[in-house]
Amino acid sequence: MAQDDTAAMFDALGTRPRLLVAHDWGAVITWAFAIRRTQPLDGLVIMNVPHPAILHRVLRRSLRQIARSWYVAFFQVPFLPERALRARGARAVGQMFRGMAVDKTAFPDDVLAHYQANALRPGAMTAMLNYYRANFAALVRRSEPARIETPTLMIWGEEDAALGVELTEGYAPYVTDFTLRRLPRVSHWVQQEAPDRVNAALGEWLTERRIAPSA
Repeated sequence: MAQDDTAAMFDALGTRPRLLVAHDWGAVITWAFAIRRTQPLDGLVIMNVPHPAILHRVLRRSLRQIARSWYVAFFQVPFLPERALRARGARAVGQMFRGMAVDKTAFPDDVLAHYQANALRPGAMTAMLNYYRANFAALVRRSEPARIETPTLMIWGEEDAALGVELTEGYAPYVTDFTLRRLPRVSHWVQQEAPDRVNAALGEWLTERRIAPSA
């Protein structure tokens, strides 16, 4: 399991404090790591992925979020998503990055070419989509996870085309120490589009929580 791999990484490195900073599927794994208390953590930083209980709550109430999440259902279909995403040199993969971005310059041609080349490697696209396939039931299943005691910072690009800002609300029952930093005019790809603002928010929060020494 990915949580076990993360724990093994901490054991191998032997580093402290134990801090996880994650985005997208990395953030899904990180939420699970913290909820299951796989190992003690000193800090948790999540970028543009909601707590699973929040996602379930919003999906039950919001047709708009269901529509935004259409691609998750499409990815459950065998073979067809792979063919569509690999077509024309994995053009759709590049479009997912640049097309969703507010600042298109964050994804120059050479960066997109790298992503597309990786997507075209044998078996790579299926491996990517298998995250959605293996976790589909967990994404839509109602659960009452354990409360997270680890200090948690959420950084959220407000112009996320796939995940609405309502997914940043209602964390008190699930996270004891929760800090939210919303970034206007930034898409789902917060770390690529707004690295300076992300780093500033992260540095300020680490200092406030005494997870890292001040400069």
